[in-house]
Amino acid sequence: MNTDPNSDFDFTSLAGAEKPRAAAKAAPSVPAKSKFYNAAVAQKLFELGGAREKMVEGGVFFTENDKPGKGGLFSKAVPNKMYFIAAGEVSLTIGGVALDTIGVGEIFGEISVITGGTRSATATAKSKCAAYSLDAEQFQQAIQKMPEFALMLMNVMFDRLRLVAARLASRSIAPGNGGERGVTIFDQTMLKQLHRQLDKQLDHAATLRYASMQAIMREGETGAYMYVVLEGRVAISIKGSVVETSGVGGAFGEMALVDQSPRTATATAETEVALLAINRSTLLTLVKEQPAFAMALLRAVADRLRYMNGLLA
Repeated sequence: MNTDPNSDFDFTSLAGAEKPRAAAKAAPSVPAKSKFYNAAVAQKLFELGGAREKMVEGGVFFTENDKPGKGGLFSKAVPNKMYFIAAGEVSLTIGGVALDTIGVGEIFGEISVITGGTRSATATAKSKCAAYSLDAEQFQQAIQKMPEFALMLMNVMFDRLRLVAARLASRSIAPGNGGERGVTIFDQTMLKQLHRQLDKQLDHAATLRYASMQAIMREGETGAYMYVVLEGRVAISIKGSVVETSGVGGAFGEMALVDQSPRTATATAETEVALLAINRSTLLTLVKEQPAFAMALLRAVADRLRYMNGLLA
């Protein structure tokens, strides 16, 4: 008998899910190709918060390198939308080269909506299409009602990240040779809120401290916690090559915590650090009860996926 109160948010063992297909070089993530994707969950979310649209054969949903509006990620001025296909097929291309075909029950365009960045591909209707669309504001409102979709999408992107990391590791060029990047996920307001909430909820202090050069987690280990940086700076490395640095407001270790797979990276304190430790049960509760927390994590994971995909180019 399953006694985990968060089990309805666990998408790590979906029955009958489709196996992921090989992705094209530097292709955008295609959620429906992941074993974690559940079309019924996606359809419910899009019907709940989206607008129904139609597209003629040959019509363009969006074009590679399209930029968002100046209003910011959640501004109404942002034109980017993500789509769920109810009927028809859509072709994804980069530079005129075919990458994939999106069919009924699949979604696309989510990375640019979550990150507020430029489009990485062109989406064209291969046939007459019916779709549901969500812009960034609608998406945030929808996951407030269906937080399980946010966790599912995290699993999808983690799945893709692991595939990309494996492809990078198989090359002679180390993953970090594209240049390490600094990452901040939570602003000071959310950081203070998380700290107060978790210190109050847990029987023991949620803050951990590490000395400079001390290992925090290692590749291959089982993940019991994810970490949010309160003070100092942490280096994240894969196969000895630093790919990210997390400063105050940064987070790491969430992949192994969500999908319960071995750690894919090593984290080492570059300076003396103070970290907020979050276990899996607490993480799932935060995703369920605080959509802003879920959106911040999704945005960070999507940024990481786009960055690592770029290293394959």
